[in-house]
Amino acid sequence: MPRSRFSGVLSTPRVDVIIDMGNPFLNLSLDGFLKIGTVGALRVAAEESYDCVRAGSISTHKAEHTLKKMCKEGAYWGTVAGVYVGMEYGVERIRDKRDWKNALIGGAITGALISAASNNNKDKVMVDAITGGAIATAAKFLNYLT
Repeated sequence: MPRSRFSGVLSTPRVDVIIDMGNPFLNLSLDGFLKIGTVGALRVAAEESYDCVRAGSISTHKAEHTLKKMCKEGAYWGTVAGVYVGMEYGVERIRDKRDWKNALIGGAITGALISAASNNNKDKVMVDAITGGAIATAAKFLNYLT
């Protein structure tokens, strides 16, 4: 049965949202979706707020446009993150190893899936798979440094 819990500490930038879906794959995918989707939505909010301050005004139309854009970007960023986290976890379970190669494979699969869903160009899908793998591997190596 799904359960949820929210916890956070003001002294650290870490916020944990725990929603138990009864399956680790679903838990991790949903967690990635929520956290990174929030980052995507907040990015849009900051960008649009800057535009309003620069212009010196805000309208109802602009506020509605901003809210729609926040939802769209948040959903896109969250979907990419949820797919990546799920793929990395799945690769880890299949390989029965926890190392940087899971990030590489998970990132490549995610890049290919997201690209294939948005275009039919095979070369673009391959380039996006390579890019996804490279970004995920670089992020994993950066995590090892800290």
